[in-house]
Amino acid sequence: MNYKYLLFDADDTLFDFPKASSRAFEAMCRTHSIPYTPEVYRLYHEINLELWAAFDRGEAAKEFITLERYVRFLRALGLERDPAACNRDYLAALGEGVYPLPHAEEVCRELKARGHRMYLITNAVASVQRSRLRGSVFAELFEAAFISEEAGAAKPSQAYFDYVRRRLPELTAENALVIGDSLSTDIQGANNAGLPCCWFNPAGNRRQEGLRVDYEIKDLRTLLEIA
Repeated sequence: MNYKYLLFDADDTLFDFPKASSRAFEAMCRTHSIPYTPEVYRLYHEINLELWAAFDRGEAAKEFITLERYVRFLRALGLERDPAACNRDYLAALGEGVYPLPHAEEVCRELKARGHRMYLITNAVASVQRSRLRGSVFAELFEAAFISEEAGAAKPSQAYFDYVRRRLPELTAENALVIGDSLSTDIQGANNAGLPCCWFNPAGNRRQEGLRVDYEIKDLRTLLEIA
């Protein structure tokens, strides 16, 4: 065993977030009588991505962006709806959307059987992530979820990983591995914290200059050869 502690990102590493998000958004549209088309979802998605990028840069609070995305979306469509109610119903539907990525369950079961201790590290909305975790196969495999909303800091900040380390005092740069799909949050966060990292890159995206990537994988099953 190379790494006893495995710190997994959740969305787009273990969970199929685009699938969960699109289905939750469609359910929200039905509830609030908003015409649903691929173009309408694309508009929301672009607004959402822009705001989450601001969150990753530390420019906006999560409470602001989760509501503001619907303020901007409804304004763009010229619709009079309650953005807070739209956001609430979207998050409720999102919390029920549990779609593991290919091989995620089998890989995590094998890692658990080998004696690894696995944890989620995520910037997602706490209520949503805990609901999804409870409703997934990962509930019995992961020992805890460290969620930025509860930590008072978010990936990629040093403060977030300090929070994780306080709860896992035996974790070191020699026995822990961060696994995630995002260069800006997961891999940058591991760099900031001085931890080894594994970039899950199924799309074959280009690396970012000046960023340390210890391992790069396109298939989660490759993690069994590393960990």
